[in-house]
Amino acid sequence: MTIREFRLPDPGEGLVEADIVTWRVAVGDQVQVNDILLEVETSKSLVELPSPFAGTITSLLVAEGDTVDVGVPIVAIDDGTESGPAPTSGAGVAGTGGDDTGDAGERVANLVGYGAKQTDTRRRPRKAAASEPEPVETHEQVNETFATTTPVSRRADHREPLRPSTAEPQGGPLPGPGPAGRETVPPSAGAVLAKPPVRKYARDLGVDLATVTGTGAGGVITRDDVEQAARPAEPSPPGPAMSAVTPIAEDQRIPIKGVRKATAAAVVQSAFTAPHVTVWVETDVTAAVDLLEVIKARRDFAGVKVSPLLLVAKAALIALKRHPELNSSWDEAKQEIVLKAGVNLGIAAATPRGLMVPNIKNADQLSLRELAEAFSSLVGTAKDGATPPADLARGSFTITNIGVFGIDGGQPIINPGESGILCVGQIARKPWVVGSGADERIEARSVTTLAVSFDHRLVDGEQGSTFLADVASVLTDPGLAMVLA
Repeated sequence: MTIREFRLPDPGEGLVEADIVTWRVAVGDQVQVNDILLEVETSKSLVELPSPFAGTITSLLVAEGDTVDVGVPIVAIDDGTESGPAPTSGAGVAGTGGDDTGDAGERVANLVGYGAKQTDTRRRPRKAAASEPEPVETHEQVNETFATTTPVSRRADHREPLRPSTAEPQGGPLPGPGPAGRETVPPSAGAVLAKPPVRKYARDLGVDLATVTGTGAGGVITRDDVEQAARPAEPSPPGPAMSAVTPIAEDQRIPIKGVRKATAAAVVQSAFTAPHVTVWVETDVTAAVDLLEVIKARRDFAGVKVSPLLLVAKAALIALKRHPELNSSWDEAKQEIVLKAGVNLGIAAATPRGLMVPNIKNADQLSLRELAEAFSSLVGTAKDGATPPADLARGSFTITNIGVFGIDGGQPIINPGESGILCVGQIARKPWVVGSGADERIEARSVTTLAVSFDHRLVDGEQGSTFLADVASVLTDPGLAMVLA
């Protein structure tokens, strides 16, 4: 048989790592080409990875929850062929002289984009019994179509077919002797036998592997062994003179991964790179709320979700046309301000995975109905965690709606690479002075707070303020849209 290793491809645009979320297969499962093997989380989205070839799953080389670098083997599959040179189907592999990848120093194509340079990979040798021959690793590389692989080295027929999986099967290790009838023995003095994921798990739990007795084959320390060592010892029942002691609560530590990690890096970059200025205004949007009900009743908007944020977005697009400085970026290398040709309107969305800002490409060219449809699709996809990386790239202006949380207003942080962000508070009924002169009176009106933060390198105070005034004017009197547009 021929064992093929599937390496983690680049699941996004130049990403270097991903978190293993869910395995969709188990050891022993039969898979076909393009069957889903697992789901991984990157700093941008959740991605399903298909199988590059058919066969039987022999090992899951990483565990759920692990953070894995691009290019690291994650699963081993027996393709059912006899041992020997595997066909290349005309596609080369790094170091094999194939035409597609060239020399071993070239970068090879991944799922999307290109990964790091591929070189020969060697793992630290594992100590084994004196009578046991040292297994030879199998290394393969996957081309960009996931259809062609060429083994770099393979095991001799008389040796072990595959190193044990780094991911323990559900329910823990099977009882009884290990492979080839070996009995479970503790590791020899000075040797700690454990797979990399188990070592990482032990570090996370604060367990010293030197104090753990392995129950796996050949004394290998398993995940269950680490968990058992991490459990506190059962306290002895208190004697007659002893009193119960209240346990001290421990702090909870949450690893920074995926979207949260990307968000943290982005806001730090923005806060300490772009000089922020924020202005805000409280405005009467009663007329816009009334217009919203008229739009909802129209037949051409049947089946389309229409919200106040839709009208805010339309007002912002009108104002951006009059104030293009808010739709620009700063080119540090060339010391230039780049005015964007179109508005890629970002909508900040709170999702179970964290804050994401997908954007609507060329939103300024869409009709109100087309904008409403794009809103529904964009936000729904983001909340499902299925936003493709392309929808998160090249944003030019962002709107964040904190009103949905019952908040009146806030001071938003600019999305890196943009020059402005509009923050919308809740629409609340408030007493408001209307009319003028002898007709002046107080009425209950629908009122909201709008705030815009902008990069003062690109936008002056006058430009930022008049932009916000235009947005507020259109929402106060939607008829002005015909004048300002």
